[in-house]
Amino acid sequence: MERVYLDHAATTPLDPEVFEVMKPYLLEEYGNASSVHQMGRRARVAMEEARERVAGCLGAEPSEIVFTSGGTEADNLALKGVLGAASTGSEAGLVTSTAEHKAVLEPARRMSEQGRPVALLSPDTHGAVTPEQVEAAIEEETALVSLMHTNNEIGVQNDIPAVARVCDEHDVLLHCDAVQAAGLQPLDVEDLGVDLLSLSGHKFYGPKGIGVLYVRNGVDLGPLVEGGSQERDRRGGTQNVAGAIGLAEALERAVAEAEERAERLSRLQRRLVEGLDDAVPGPYVCNTPLDEAPVAPHVVNVAFPPVEEEPLDGEMLILNLDMQGVLVSAGSACTSGALEPSHVLTAIGLDRSTAAAAVRFSLGAKTTEPDIDEALDTLHSTLQRMR
Repeated sequence: MERVYLDHAATTPLDPEVFEVMKPYLLEEYGNASSVHQMGRRARVAMEEARERVAGCLGAEPSEIVFTSGGTEADNLALKGVLGAASTGSEAGLVTSTAEHKAVLEPARRMSEQGRPVALLSPDTHGAVTPEQVEAAIEEETALVSLMHTNNEIGVQNDIPAVARVCDEHDVLLHCDAVQAAGLQPLDVEDLGVDLLSLSGHKFYGPKGIGVLYVRNGVDLGPLVEGGSQERDRRGGTQNVAGAIGLAEALERAVAEAEERAERLSRLQRRLVEGLDDAVPGPYVCNTPLDEAPVAPHVVNVAFPPVEEEPLDGEMLILNLDMQGVLVSAGSACTSGALEPSHVLTAIGLDRSTAAAAVRFSLGAKTTEPDIDEALDTLHSTLQRMR
């Protein structure tokens, strides 16, 4: 059985050429970048070269790049680092939305429990938050707004530059989780107007276990991980030299190929969406509104309402598709297995039984038209049996 992998929003395969660039720093140049001997010095030089390459891709300064273990840590560092260091202390507030990744929502929940003012905005029916909502939510104690660029479950995009202008007018910092946008959308930090921005290497054909937090120079950021002076005292711990080099290589390749890849994926995305009417026996809801809102080119989210009050078992649907060689997910890989309806889908107004029966198809560099057709055929036969 040939496998059709349509879960690229969860992770992408490591580019073999990226791996080749990393190999020397795994097998030969394995020195600790904090060591003062020659191997340590060479590792440090390689680390700083990787930092410069990442900064170049983002229109940033090398001093503004903090390497982390991934997007989740980058998000946590942004929220906890900024609010913990804010001059207003424990009163520093946060504005975010109910459709964010759990890496933002869980720290926000904990901060709220600790007494910090946290405003959770409800997105519109497409999943976006407007600049007007953000402006209305900003109060005197607000220190940070955190909104994702591209929603990881439904692909809908926020107007980050417009939100940035609102934040700038109110002297509030803006953090953007851009994990799902890297390599598909331009991410120049000056054009976006953001103060902090999160990336994760394995979302654009780089290695797992390495991410980036861009921190604009002048932003006061306390450390999340303490115990060392690495990353200019912003993230302690032995630096992942091979991972940083792999991320830099993958990001440069992704940026160079972004326009061409986005155009190709958009065509495949439309082929998938337009094939749903024939593929799905019974009702369905497409939560990726191609012609109604800005969306990423690689995500299609489809939910299946109950038929005659009988809900569809979303987990069994995904497992049945898997058994037939079509690999998809219910949404965020970080929350899969929770057996709870997607918080993103309930945030945009779906009832719990429909939200619990959703599939996210996410396309990648090697996805083909036959892959899309095979996925649609398999979805059709699987739903016929289950319904």
